[in-house]
Amino acid sequence: MTDTQLDVRRDFVTAPYELVSRQHRPGRSTVTVGGVPFGPGTVTLVAGPCAVETPEQTLDAALMARTAGAAMLRGGAYKPRSSPYSFHGLGEDGLKILSEVRTETGLPFVTEVLDTRDVDLVASHADMLQIGTRNMQNFSLLRAAGATGLPVLLKRGMTATIEEWLLAAEYIAEQGNLNIVLCERGIRTFETATRNTLDISAVPVVQRLTHLPVIVDPSHSGGRRDLVFPLSRAAIAVGTDGLIVDLHPRPADALCDGPQALEPRDMAELAGMMREVPLLAGRLVAAGPDIEGSRR
Repeated sequence: MTDTQLDVRRDFVTAPYELVSRQHRPGRSTVTVGGVPFGPGTVTLVAGPCAVETPEQTLDAALMARTAGAAMLRGGAYKPRSSPYSFHGLGEDGLKILSEVRTETGLPFVTEVLDTRDVDLVASHADMLQIGTRNMQNFSLLRAAGATGLPVLLKRGMTATIEEWLLAAEYIAEQGNLNIVLCERGIRTFETATRNTLDISAVPVVQRLTHLPVIVDPSHSGGRRDLVFPLSRAAIAVGTDGLIVDLHPRPADALCDGPQALEPRDMAELAGMMREVPLLAGRLVAAGPDIEGSRR
């Protein structure tokens, strides 16, 4: 493309986030992670422990996720915590555990990266990099994650506007990486009854503005186990492309976010929801790379 052609094309772009806008790509995109699709027509379940604690705990959680119909595993090897005295993850040992569990279960995994110095290490293990809410506007980290070429899960900042969220995605996209999945995880409001306030309207609003897939985190939104299912149903009803859910084999012993983690007895309900609710919305449930999907 010549400089003149580029200037003409930019004349027609009104959104400040050019590459991730629907003007740049009118149709909605599908991002594939380890054989797992995120995009229009599917609802993809990502599930796992908020933090990797031990090999046994991570494997048990991954098997729970598979039982519930998850196509992908989530797990934190590096954990950003408000308190410096809280559990901050196992670091590289946690990445090795996740890699071993992927080999055993076949589930690709997404994990958070916190620092530009760790990007190459995390990228050497993970199938997808997560940029968490606290780092949504860490522009050096966004660029470094984008430059790996790996898919990136970008969570909305807890006080970010939708435009700020999409501009953050543009930092990744400008590195030549459009394999971005956006995650609405609840924003901070005056309300204290829930951990965060799930901005359910963000899903259809953002899908009209960007071609990127949009998923919802019902666990961090409500911060309570009893809210995960109603928030998940609401998210599917408004058209989310996926859910990312916390679960733990023993939530009472969890080192991070135990009160919001689903437990083993919840897996049947989670599996049932994934069988039934997407059907009502006319969607497919995305299958893992070695799991046969079924039309709902």
